[in-house]
Amino acid sequence: ATVTIKPTATSLLIKELKEPLRDRKKTKDIKHNGNLTIEQVLGVAKKMRATSMAKEFKGTVKEVLGTCRAIGCSVGGRSPQEWQNDIDTGDFVPEEPSD
Repeated sequence: ATVTIKPTATSLLIKELKEPLRDRKKTKDIKHNGNLTIEQVLGVAKKMRATSMAKEFKGTVKEVLGTCRAIGCSVGGRSPQEWQNDIDTGDFVPEEPSD
């Protein structure tokens, strides 16, 4: 049996923020107050699609936005919560990746 390790949404988002590695033993509860573009979030959602529980791609995007909120980063200068509301109201419709 082969074991494969899939990265979590959190680790992918922190990589996208391009923050330096920190010793988690010394600094607890690190807030990542960087800013991602919506394209970066969509890229992470595309990578997470296979492991997501959501039926549609927009659900996966909302999961990733929730992770953004949990680690404390903003998306396109706005809070992840605002993006989630835009998806709910239909103001923003993430495109399903074609591959």
